[in-house]
Amino acid sequence: MIGKLDQALGFHEAALRLRSERQQVLASNIANADTPNFKARDFDFSQALQGAVGRGASLPAAPAANLALSAAGHQAGNGSVTRAGAPSLLYRTGVQGGVDGNTVDMDVERNQFADNALRYEASITMISSQIKGLLTAIQG
Repeated sequence: MIGKLDQALGFHEAALRLRSERQQVLASNIANADTPNFKARDFDFSQALQGAVGRGASLPAAPAANLALSAAGHQAGNGSVTRAGAPSLLYRTGVQGGVDGNTVDMDVERNQFADNALRYEASITMISSQIKGLLTAIQG
């Protein structure tokens, strides 16, 4: 029973997690709109969602990095450089070249931010209706 419930809601859980991560990336782009030489980042949501759904519940461990201490005052790291299951960020190509080397286009970023927020809310609404349907089936 729990496995089927997890299966039914697993897709939406992965989509919400990825939407949340994308919102953070887009917010970072907007926050750095005036930073010289900042390159706008984003990721392909559909490809990341396919990867997340394909992995299912078992995410691979984060790859370990070989870290070397170059000075006696440095602290040893734990070796993990990326979070498991995180989508790979890509650089967004700029439509207009900036004088300062910044590739953030505020119109594009605001549009993507609003679109992502709307889709996040739609996913929440769909999950909510799915849970209400399950509760109705259980309670009768």
